[in-house]
Amino acid sequence: MSTPPRWDLSNVYPSLESKEFEAAVAAVKSQIDGLEKLFAEKVTKMDAKTPVKELATAAGEAIERFNLLYESSGTVRAYIQSFVTTDSHNIPAMKKMSEFQMVGVRMQNLGNQFQAWVGKIAPVLEEVIQANPSAKAHAFSLRDTAEQSKYMMSAPEEALAAELSLSGASAWGKLQGTVTSQLTVDFELDGKTQKLPMPALINLHSHPDESVRQRAYEAEMAAWKTVEEPLAACMNGVKGTANTLNHARGRTDALHPAIDMARIDRPTLEAMLGAMEASFPTFRKYYKAKAKRFGKEKLAWWDIFAPAGKTEKKYSFDEGRDFIITNFGKFSPELAAFAKRAFDQHWIDAEQREGKRGGAFCMGVPGVKESRVLCNFDGTLDQVSTIAHELGHAFHNECAYQAGKTEIQQDTPMTLAETASIMNETIVMEAVLAQTTDPQEQLAIIETQLIGDAQVIMDIYSRYLFEKDVFERREKSELSAGDLCDSMERAQKTVYGDGLDEKYLHKYMWTWKPHYYYAGLSFYNFPYAFGLLFGAGLYAIYQQRGADFVPDYKNLLASTGEASAADLAARFGIDIRARKFWEGSLGVIGKRIERYCEL
Repeated sequence: MSTPPRWDLSNVYPSLESKEFEAAVAAVKSQIDGLEKLFAEKVTKMDAKTPVKELATAAGEAIERFNLLYESSGTVRAYIQSFVTTDSHNIPAMKKMSEFQMVGVRMQNLGNQFQAWVGKIAPVLEEVIQANPSAKAHAFSLRDTAEQSKYMMSAPEEALAAELSLSGASAWGKLQGTVTSQLTVDFELDGKTQKLPMPALINLHSHPDESVRQRAYEAEMAAWKTVEEPLAACMNGVKGTANTLNHARGRTDALHPAIDMARIDRPTLEAMLGAMEASFPTFRKYYKAKAKRFGKEKLAWWDIFAPAGKTEKKYSFDEGRDFIITNFGKFSPELAAFAKRAFDQHWIDAEQREGKRGGAFCMGVPGVKESRVLCNFDGTLDQVSTIAHELGHAFHNECAYQAGKTEIQQDTPMTLAETASIMNETIVMEAVLAQTTDPQEQLAIIETQLIGDAQVIMDIYSRYLFEKDVFERREKSELSAGDLCDSMERAQKTVYGDGLDEKYLHKYMWTWKPHYYYAGLSFYNFPYAFGLLFGAGLYAIYQQRGADFVPDYKNLLASTGEASAADLAARFGIDIRARKFWEGSLGVIGKRIERYCEL
């Protein structure tokens, strides 16, 4: 295999110690100083009785300054993250992050002040929007800000909460990341004992040899056992903080802010979850068929990701790159050219190594109008698909940059953030399948697709149930590591039912998923299902319309920060509040399962 690359951010700043980086941090602080002065001397002294013209001027100036601040601070933050996420032993980078998080508290306080002020002028907000070009260009954000202002504590309380987050919820989240990224296991593989970081050990879930998969599963369970108590403390700290703040802000429950942040409503979520639940028997049928292929009555957890069929294909990183670019080109030459630029300019950190975070993500670097992708490449088709997925996020950013959208206009909810990534993933997997004629190879490809589909429907639903249960139980007391394991297993049993062997589930799934440890964004799960099913619906429309679909698709991606999910979906004739839409998308996966059972 060609060596998977590390990313390059030298065009952003020369180094964390460079004068350019220090100047950028100083510029962020200066911009914050200016905004704080504007608020203290002007904005906060205005209310709904102030002449509309003055309000409009102040709103426009604040918006323009916030956009500049978010661009500069976002660039600095992404640059620091590029070191922290790839090497948790980098103490200087960790210190820089800690220092910049303190700057972030000032930004958060300014955002809170602006939100409270917009709520205060809500009675005349529509007049304000019409009276200033910047306000008019950000009308959706201003209206949403006014609505969310209803769920705020007093200004001093919001300021204190932001400051306490550094030594509270954010610190717990940071500890979880450090513990999980530095944990290693001595594991015998190919006749040699190796010290594997947890992401590499977890990737062995898809190893073709069952004995390797089972040993990896057992080693993983044993490893998480050694750190379960500090990670349980992290979970309690994060969820306890979220519950306390939700109560103080007048939220209905822990799900309330997540739904608002997703820019959907409860009827939409209920329609999607209802359709997902109705599909469980179909997915269980898939698991039973897979178990039968392996000569088993039921699958153990270590078999969920096991390959089926026969394919000798292992991708070098270069082969994966070429395959992605070629097939992106069939969808859109522009998408292919964009992907080529990302590869050529080393936007991707794909190497597995100790100290690096597991999983995959994409982050925008607004100062240079680029993105960076982190993954842990192991040569499997699944990892090729993962790179395509993350490049979808990067292309999403690119569409917004090309359209000249501001940082505020790019504030995309998670539900829509998965649109381009699911589209890219589908393009690649459909291309692999179309190029294969051998039934055993087709089986292997469909298996890879269904593993991903099942994760986003079955695993995501179980994680949703788990998080809901944790929030409710955390109201009454702290949860022990055993409590968390029990909750996770119950959620998995509810969803997987008789599709899996109940003796071998994954009770420690809560330890290593970083999504549970984001205090400011709970329920980092159901948006993935929304993204998969919404993306599947869009792909079906693309198949009908062909190349004519692409301009509308790009416009959708550029606009995801400027409308609700329902309004954007309506552009394509999709009603996301109707269960029928979700059932239609799940039906596509159901046909895939039928094909799998036939092969």
